[in-house]
Amino acid sequence: MVNDKQGQEATVPVRRKSWDEYFLDIAEMVATRSTCFRNHVGAVIVRDKVIISTGYNGAPTHQRNCLEIGYCYRDRHNIPSGTQLERCRAVGSHAESNAVVLAARNGQSTAGATIYVVGHQFICNQCRAIIANAKIERVVQRKLDGRVEIIEPARDWCVHPIDQLENQREERSC
Repeated sequence: MVNDKQGQEATVPVRRKSWDEYFLDIAEMVATRSTCFRNHVGAVIVRDKVIISTGYNGAPTHQRNCLEIGYCYRDRHNIPSGTQLERCRAVGSHAESNAVVLAARNGQSTAGATIYVVGHQFICNQCRAIIANAKIERVVQRKLDGRVEIIEPARDWCVHPIDQLENQREERSC
């Protein structure tokens, strides 16, 4: 409540963020923990409006990361983005996979959950498989340009990426 010119209390309309906006903003904060020079990616897994796990991209536990070493191997060797991912210190330790692993390590089921992802344009095939196998029902991704994409893995990821590449799209439902 605020007072108007006559000293009367007036109500000021306040716009609350939607739940998706709220959790995407939290994923942005999680991304600030990234140790990658190229992308700062954050992921938050939520079930029933409760955060059950978070993850960011960086080297696996017990291995030195790019910040500690002081350079990105892929940058140093001019490896284009999206290629030769196995030559990245964060291989297997993407934000999405780290969030799923942390949930499992802490005994939190991800079945029926939503994962919120920020920091890159697309989710890699490995993370798509992990998300699908974790039975996460909804993916909300804020793209680099700010657009938000909502994905239902059971509906949207039912054609294997190899089949998509070969233009052999199936016209059936999952």
